[in-house]
Amino acid sequence: MDKQKTAALSIVSNTALIFFKIVVGVLMGSVSVISEAIHSSIDLLASLIAFFSIKVASKAEDDGHPFGHGKYENVSGFVEAILILLAAALIIYQAIKRIFEGGTVENVGAGILVMLLAAVVNFFISMILLKTAKKTDSIALEADGMHLLTDVYTSIGVFLGLVLLKITNIPIIDPLTAIFVALLIIKTSVDLIKKSLNDLVDSKLPDDDILKILNILDSHLEITKYHSLKTRKSGPTREINVNVHVVENTSLVDAHNLSDKVEEEIKDIFPGGSYVLIHIEPENS
Repeated sequence: MDKQKTAALSIVSNTALIFFKIVVGVLMGSVSVISEAIHSSIDLLASLIAFFSIKVASKAEDDGHPFGHGKYENVSGFVEAILILLAAALIIYQAIKRIFEGGTVENVGAGILVMLLAAVVNFFISMILLKTAKKTDSIALEADGMHLLTDVYTSIGVFLGLVLLKITNIPIIDPLTAIFVALLIIKTSVDLIKKSLNDLVDSKLPDDDILKILNILDSHLEITKYHSLKTRKSGPTREINVNVHVVENTSLVDAHNLSDKVEEEIKDIFPGGSYVLIHIEPENS
């Protein structure tokens, strides 16, 4: 399944679950179930953002974007994380309000069934998203998948809270469960913000990726040394720039062929495409 179809699948599943959660949450008068509906609504918005950012990021480079549009995925991941953080704040506000104002929860059994259904559906959809994200190296799909995986945990949390409420009939369990949901959401949001910003500020590639590049450079005996290795990531695309030294009497044709060969070998080890620039210098320069 390609990136756009996977993002569309997330949109459909979120829309259906939001409908059920809102209906059941209102009928029950449950702040924890309604908080889950709010969470899923933010997830739906995040899925829409991911869908359109992937569409834009897949465009080829042009005069205004000579290195492509990959950064749109990084921006998408950052925006999604901020939206989830805002959802958590809203959930906490509503939960605290319920604690002080009080209120009863009815039809707890319906809420239990909806939360169980949401957990199962979101688990399978999130696994599809994360598998496709890993395959295509998509930060937008990864963010969307992590959101839905958080939904699994929060749905299970609300499920357990409702079961406990049904057994004990203690009303404060409902808003306390909602606050627990919000804290899980905050942790996921912070992790996604860190990951998105890492690429937006042009941090170097992970050490494992750099080691792969160095191994390729070391495998060519024609290269006497190299320096000024610069790397960064733009969406799924890696950008790599390095200066390599060759024997001083190497012909221009041989140097050019070597450069092409190294570039192709580096591109082959990374999914999502790479921009590789090899600058050839004579050995003693």
